[in-house]
Amino acid sequence: MIAQQLKNLEGLLSTKVTSDTGSNLEAYAKETMDPSLSWKDIEWLRSITNLPILIKGILTREDAIKAVEVGVAGIIVSNHGARQLDYTPATISALEEVVHAVKQRDPILMDGGVRRGTDVFKALALGAQAVLIGRPVIHGLAAKGEYGVRRVIEMLRMSLT
Repeated sequence: MIAQQLKNLEGLLSTKVTSDTGSNLEAYAKETMDPSLSWKDIEWLRSITNLPILIKGILTREDAIKAVEVGVAGIIVSNHGARQLDYTPATISALEEVVHAVKQRDPILMDGGVRRGTDVFKALALGAQAVLIGRPVIHGLAAKGEYGVRRVIEMLRMSLT
């Protein structure tokens, strides 16, 4: 696997996944994700900490209701960048359903697809209390370091006024 030869990824990728049998995306996903994770794990986590727990990856009414039932402190509507699935809905498309299911019992944040101020306005209008911004910040960081991150945030802030 070519990524295993890159020093900045050293130790981060599984050595069990190789290119001997093709692209191995399925093998990589199986190696790096725990399919046994369940709602009981959230209940267990709540039992060992007093910290607020926000759950990320909620895209449906049913999961939003279950998240409230297990006592999370907030919900992050997210498709995880859609990297893990062949198809997943855009977070902005799932947001309204989640908001209506939760009925303001928990804070709802939206993650994904925020590129400009109008994306922030749409998410807030559909009921999110806040948005998370990933890719634009990463691009700013890659291009210009700390200054790039500050510039991205400044541009978003300016587009909101």
